[in-house]
Amino acid sequence: MKAKSPALPDDMRPEYHFDYSTAVRGKYYHRIMREGANVAVLEPDVAKAFRSSAAVNEALRSLLQISATTRRLTRPASAQAMSSRRARHHS
Repeated sequence: MKAKSPALPDDMRPEYHFDYSTAVRGKYYHRIMREGANVAVLEPDVAKAFRSSAAVNEALRSLLQISATTRRLTRPASAQAMSSRRARHHS
């Protein structure tokens, strides 16, 4: 007779217990493929600042807009513009 292996302690949190007999394979697959999905995991302190995905998206779009504006304001002059300035200055 084969010896029984000792039972491992159940150290998972209760919220991780799931009845897989009711699971449906690929339930959201088609929707995700149709809509596309990118997942970012927020740190708890950051997540507290946002009520929803829409709020996160709005904040990130604002940041992108500010970044683009700042980049335009601080972009170094092109080499062509610099050479024409030098030519005007030395004439």
